[in-house]
Amino acid sequence: MDNLFVFLIIMAEFQVPRRYQQEVLMVGIIIALIARVVFIAIGAVAIEHLTWVFYIFGAFLLWTAWHQLKDDDDGEEAEPGLVAKLTRRLNVAEDYDGNKLRTTVNGKRMFTPMVVVFITIGLTDVMFAVDSIPAIFGLTQNGFIVLTANIFALMGLRQLYFLLGGLMDRLVYLKHGLAFILAFIGVKLILHALHENELPFINGGQPVPVPEISTFLSLGVIVGTLVVATVASLLWGKAAHEGDVPRAESAERMRQVSDAARRDDR
Repeated sequence: MDNLFVFLIIMAEFQVPRRYQQEVLMVGIIIALIARVVFIAIGAVAIEHLTWVFYIFGAFLLWTAWHQLKDDDDGEEAEPGLVAKLTRRLNVAEDYDGNKLRTTVNGKRMFTPMVVVFITIGLTDVMFAVDSIPAIFGLTQNGFIVLTANIFALMGLRQLYFLLGGLMDRLVYLKHGLAFILAFIGVKLILHALHENELPFINGGQPVPVPEISTFLSLGVIVGTLVVATVASLLWGKAAHEGDVPRAESAERMRQVSDAARRDDR
């Protein structure tokens, strides 16, 4: 869902022409899939040989949850720092030239804005891969299940983009729900790490007798949190954010991009 929201923002902010949005979306999905395969492979090897890596995964998810709540809305639409640095060094034209990455302006070869879009999508995909892989390993340590779950989730983004694009601006509490889910899974990972503890400076290297959170309970908490966040957003989100002009303008841009893409898809 985070990937979907970011794709919508990128399409709107860079004003990607609607006839090229499907191509950009597919490139984003492919980059995300490659990034996740790499991180899944690394994570699977790490948890098989180093049980203490769950401490790192859990702490990272807790930090991510706190950071997601702390970030201002303006920060969500800002370009990553690396993107800004790269684009300053690139000679980027003002207008798109079809789906080309290079164009000629007044006899001078320049990059098109499509390059900046791909760079932005690629970097955000890597960041989301770093966040999501520890989270899914908190539910299962089976590498095959983790990989296939990510593949199906990413392949469904294209349909969700056109189906839910116009609704994302209304799900104002989804961010809080996702932060709670990340924190919950972070706690689950730390409890699991304590239960399988091998670090000599914690309980003498012996497992710590702490309760573990079952997979079924985890799934129940995740589904329940998403339902509560969605219902709360639909019932009270509009009133809570009434008068928020920047958010409304951004939401309108995203809605226009999604609607235009849906019409073009027909």
